[in-house]
Amino acid sequence: MSDNSAASDAPPPVLVDIADGVATITFNRPQARNALDPASMTLLRDALAATAADDAVRVVVLTGTGDTFSAGADLKAALSGDPAGFAAAGPEAMGALLGEIQDHPKPTIARVQGNVFGGGNGLVAACDLAVAAEHVRFAFSEVRLGLTPAVISVVCLPKLHPTDAAELFLTGERVSAQRVKEAGMVTAVAPEDGLDGVVRGWVEQLQKGGPAALAGTKELLRRVPGMSRSDGFAWTAELSGQFFRSDEAVEGMTALLQKRPASWVPA
Repeated sequence: MSDNSAASDAPPPVLVDIADGVATITFNRPQARNALDPASMTLLRDALAATAADDAVRVVVLTGTGDTFSAGADLKAALSGDPAGFAAAGPEAMGALLGEIQDHPKPTIARVQGNVFGGGNGLVAACDLAVAAEHVRFAFSEVRLGLTPAVISVVCLPKLHPTDAAELFLTGERVSAQRVKEAGMVTAVAPEDGLDGVVRGWVEQLQKGGPAALAGTKELLRRVPGMSRSDGFAWTAELSGQFFRSDEAVEGMTALLQKRPASWVPA
């Protein structure tokens, strides 16, 4: 078999499955510990854009195959001298990817089935909610490689408590999922066979929210912490008025008064 045929038979590095309003995006490079190279980051961004535009998608779940959720940057590519490797354009691409996860209009959930290293922490932190299997280990391993957790700090630091961030960033030590939960970056820890139950519970709760209301609430979470009090009150008052006048809010309030599910709640 030729090299081209072998390449065409290789499994895609990113898988997308949509069912019951949930888009599951899976990192599928287990042989490379789901490391992020330029090609996989492009596919991830394409998947995020497609799910953002798909009205049938209500929630997006990020997960991985194998024993690693993501090891972050593809270091082999960075050392190869390949002009398309991670060191060339990867940091900017990584920043764009994390921004698109944070800015996604649908709620995002990290289903962390395996270990998380380096830039993989950014993927977890960029999601709105995260559940990790209790056996999973996390490491901000950059300093031990002569690197810094630079780009991912933009999404990790707002979630981590300052003293925890200093310890985790500076030591690069592998720590438990429970330790990262206590530090503020993970929402829940569950047995490996309980991950899907936690995700299902969140999905059921999220699908009870209006799609536009969820997107607006995500914007609140992003913007208000960086505003002054006066700017915050001014912007949120305007936003609140827009929602009260929206068709979605009229439906939601009417459904409450009529004691029935809103139209967007799955039957």
